[in-house]
Amino acid sequence: MTIRHTTHHDCFAAILLGSTLALAVPVSAATDTPATNTPAATDTSAASQAAPYSDADKWQFEITPYLFAAGMNGKTGISSVTANVDMSFDDILNNLDQGLMALFEARKGPWTYGLEGVYFKLKNEGAKSWQGPLGNTGTGSLEATMTEQLYGLTVGYRVLDEHTKVDVIGAARYTQLDAELNLVTTGPLVPGSNSISGTENWWDPVIGARVLQPLFDAWTLVGYADFGGFGVGSDRTYQLLAGVNWQFAKSVNAKAGYRYLYQDYQNDNFVWDMTSSGYYLGAGFKF
Repeated sequence: MTIRHTTHHDCFAAILLGSTLALAVPVSAATDTPATNTPAATDTSAASQAAPYSDADKWQFEITPYLFAAGMNGKTGISSVTANVDMSFDDILNNLDQGLMALFEARKGPWTYGLEGVYFKLKNEGAKSWQGPLGNTGTGSLEATMTEQLYGLTVGYRVLDEHTKVDVIGAARYTQLDAELNLVTTGPLVPGSNSISGTENWWDPVIGARVLQPLFDAWTLVGYADFGGFGVGSDRTYQLLAGVNWQFAKSVNAKAGYRYLYQDYQNDNFVWDMTSSGYYLGAGFKF
């Protein structure tokens, strides 16, 4: 982690809670995105759906903008400072300054390839609770302007292509957090205003599987699970997803469901032990 101090005070508490707020709008994460496919295309994301590949020599493409309405719950820490995080989606939405989430996918035969990008900025988000050398929630307040970038590269292969379909998935996920924080303390130890900024980033390898179960015309159930980290980036990370896809037009399909993403990341004195969970909603456009 790189840290730039703008005062001479110990501001570890500010770094800690800034990192917490940075991931308040997840991807997953970490994560894989809530995207599905139509009978003509297969997604590389957790919520994707595909029909049997009929032309192995023909490339098919889809782009899916989406929303992950997640809340955050967990613990983060730096040095001797720790914080418990419990943020609802409403808390996050009220302080969202900029946001963009989208997935691009390409398919040829049994193979699928994806590129996911997530960018958002939270401005002047107030911390729920904090504790450290400068005091605690009762002796001061903290506001943060946070930016998160998440990029995911995925590869999928269809191993079962009957009425029920099964894909195996491999992915590499990159996460970067940038924090700009302001801590105002009123206690007797170090009263005054302290500002600080910091950056943390890591890669996670991930493996997973997706099951697609058609129900009737235009509707398909989707189940997905993955696991990764393996100490390369995070110590461990996993994701569970259940959703439904609706093909309501020839080149457009709706995607909705519920997603649960967990990350356990440690680097030197930085700790990120966090769960992101909530409903997702997206629309896939084929071309």
